[in-house]
Amino acid sequence: MITNSRLKKSLKNAQVALLFYVLNLILQFFYRRIFLEQLGAEFLGLNTTAINLMQFLNLAELGVGASVSYSLYRPLANNDQTQINEIVSVQGYLYNVIGLIVLGFSLILMSFFPWFFSDIKIPMVYLYATFGVLLISALASYFLNYQEILLIADQKEYKLNYAIQSIKILKTIFQIVFIYFLVNGYIWWLIWELTAAICTIFGVKYVISQEYSWLKTSIISGKNLISKYPQITLKTKQLFAHRIAGFALNHSSSLVIYAFTSFSFIAFYGNYLLVIAGVTAVLGAIFNSSNAGVGNLVSEDNKEKMLQVFDELLTIRFFLGCIACYGVYKLIPIFISYWVGDKYLLQDSTLTLMVIIMYLNLTRLTVDSFINGFGLFSDIAAPIIETIINLSLSVFLGYIYGINGILIGVISSTILSVMFWKPYFLFKNGFDYNIKFYISNYSLLVAVLVTSLFLTEKSVHFITIDPYESMTKFFLFGSSIILIFSILLLSGLLIFTTGMRRFISRYKTYLIK
Repeated sequence: MITNSRLKKSLKNAQVALLFYVLNLILQFFYRRIFLEQLGAEFLGLNTTAINLMQFLNLAELGVGASVSYSLYRPLANNDQTQINEIVSVQGYLYNVIGLIVLGFSLILMSFFPWFFSDIKIPMVYLYATFGVLLISALASYFLNYQEILLIADQKEYKLNYAIQSIKILKTIFQIVFIYFLVNGYIWWLIWELTAAICTIFGVKYVISQEYSWLKTSIISGKNLISKYPQITLKTKQLFAHRIAGFALNHSSSLVIYAFTSFSFIAFYGNYLLVIAGVTAVLGAIFNSSNAGVGNLVSEDNKEKMLQVFDELLTIRFFLGCIACYGVYKLIPIFISYWVGDKYLLQDSTLTLMVIIMYLNLTRLTVDSFINGFGLFSDIAAPIIETIINLSLSVFLGYIYGINGILIGVISSTILSVMFWKPYFLFKNGFDYNIKFYISNYSLLVAVLVTSLFLTEKSVHFITIDPYESMTKFFLFGSSIILIFSILLLSGLLIFTTGMRRFISRYKTYLIK
């Protein structure tokens, strides 16, 4: 099982990440409502599109960060400061090159803005300003804050969150206040976005200097040392295709949706997406807090221990992910009605498809974390095929069926990757173990889930609380149905799966100690 030290760091990362993500999520609901009321759906759609464009350009990162993290696990375990300095220096050189590439492509892309967005009603200067501020923030991570990867690989991400997330919370609060009370609210949004980017630079630098006073990196040295660490460039080349697939899955949908709808509809869709992305981010923060621990575990090369931990993580993440998906599916329409009004509701079929995508994204994280821990990025053809299927089906079905067709395209490609290829690839090349282990365990999890859903839906009919009467009754109703589902699902997993029993036993032992 995971050592107490590794577990302690994972829990600390999870606790801090959960705190900040919940605070940010709560603020985002106020922020988005005020943004819509004061500035309108057109401005919100513009803002969302600019963010997606910036995320697309960040594909130039190529996966260098993940490659460096993989390379740092062993020297961190051995406290080899010389090697750590060299690897982070290599990353610094690569990130400087990437930063220049991102800057060049950004300038080219901005020259096409008048053509891409010829039909928008908002002055083009706002789009340029928004994209420019986001670009400054992105370039800072490449040129100035690349050393933060060390905190992540060392399972000290919580210290990074203290600096970054605190600034983000303050930024959001100031943006809410200034948009609501002052004229030219969007200009103030831009000012605070830029201010936060600058403060983040100094915050991250301070945390790194306090934690690693011995860290001395040099971009020039990194250029000369790159041949000494060929695994970084090799893994980066392999990860590039995976980064494209990840973007196609998570970010291109908004761009395809815009092609078939409008900025206003993106704002409607974005309201749902904000809730789903917020819940997913909270769980992702909890799940990802153990990723560095998985990397350290893999470096021990103990197959039996790895399989046990995999089974435990798969089960507990499945449990939490299913609760989140069920809660979102049952409660998000009611919440949207209270939050921004009935006019922003989407069709039930669209919500169902969005929750399916949410489920697939959450349940894939365990397999992904072990793939990253093993450094298994050589399956270049798989993400390319996934990307082609994703975009082609999304565009084709989107043209015929609109938003639902786009989401079906995303689901189709994700199922092929998440449910079939990645588990097979991990067990064949990582664990070197029969895939039947995964198939039987996952099938059992799904069987327990289906039974729990059936029993919960039967039980929910006996709840007489009307969630539309007041926010108090909404919370009572939501708490009741989630509690019923959680108890049924947990009971089933404890009875039928060893992963849940082992996890509960280990966690209880840790708390006692």
